[in-house]
Amino acid sequence: MVQFSRACLRKFGNLVDNLRLYVRGGSGGMGLPRLGGQGGNGGDVWVVAKKDVTLKRIKDKYPQKRFVGGAGANSSVRSLRGERGEDKQIFAPVGITVTTDDGKILGDLNAEGDRVIVAKGGPGGSHYTAFEPSKGQVKHIRLDLKLIADMGLVGFPNAGKSSLLTAISNATPQIASYSFTTLKPEIGKLMYKDYKQISVADLPGLIEGAHINKGMGHKFLKHVERTRQLLFVVDVCGFQLASQTPFRSAFETVQLLTKELELYKEELVSKPALLVVNKMDLPDAEDKLQELKEHLQNPDQFSDLLPDMIPKKYMTFKHVVPVSATTGFGIDHLKSCIRESLDEDAAMETKAIHQERLQALRFPSHEHL
Repeated sequence: MVQFSRACLRKFGNLVDNLRLYVRGGSGGMGLPRLGGQGGNGGDVWVVAKKDVTLKRIKDKYPQKRFVGGAGANSSVRSLRGERGEDKQIFAPVGITVTTDDGKILGDLNAEGDRVIVAKGGPGGSHYTAFEPSKGQVKHIRLDLKLIADMGLVGFPNAGKSSLLTAISNATPQIASYSFTTLKPEIGKLMYKDYKQISVADLPGLIEGAHINKGMGHKFLKHVERTRQLLFVVDVCGFQLASQTPFRSAFETVQLLTKELELYKEELVSKPALLVVNKMDLPDAEDKLQELKEHLQNPDQFSDLLPDMIPKKYMTFKHVVPVSATTGFGIDHLKSCIRESLDEDAAMETKAIHQERLQALRFPSHEHL
């Protein structure tokens, strides 16, 4: 019995951003010695970029994660040249790097329709091979969602995201340009004493109703999944976007942000997240912070504050960090929390890789036979 190791290295609840697949090119067809007939070549296996595909959908649709090209037809009296085997296409999201198991890059999918060949079919039998066909290439490959940054800032306007990014990165954030997206986030680099660098992206444009594509909202949400973790930023005193929109407390803001993510793609709410409570230099900020913490500990008791926008699942924050981007209060502690959270994530990922390799040694695959 073939044993399949766990294909997903990084998995945030239901969110999959790395997938391991078994691919095999089709076998060639038999040649026909007495008439000099040539067997058909086996089909190739391709990874093809397509919109509205996610790695999770591939994982769910093909639980064995096994893709094989069609076999070439044997040469026959009726058809001396055997037909070529059918190619196998694996549809994958735009913004993917395709690598071998040992990390060699096979190609990038930066736009819809981009294609990468991952396993070639075997040649059909001919007089060069004593009319014996060859088997197709066999590989394990990985599909990696390209990440914009380690952390992605999530917040409504006026939460102070830009000021926070400048405060924690001690530099003017750079405007980044990516080949697989038109969105140009601001990227700040956090520098640590041991020379570790962590990237934080401010993705502009989230407002209430983003999931139904108001403003740049849809683009914003599309790219939230391209960060390892989320950094929610809220104004401790709440905010009001415009005179005709309702005032939102800090607690309401957190739940509205959560709901926007959930309505766009439910598994995003499973990502590791930290909550930054900004503007602690404002009057009554300490009282507001305590109120927010109380609400977050018992969100169901305060759900009546959220008409029509109650998330199915409340975000669980690894840290709730009060700061003032203006005065610098809490910034060093926030940087420590970000580092700790990402280090924990990396340790879990390394453990998952070791377990996968150990399982492969215990149950060697016979797929190539």
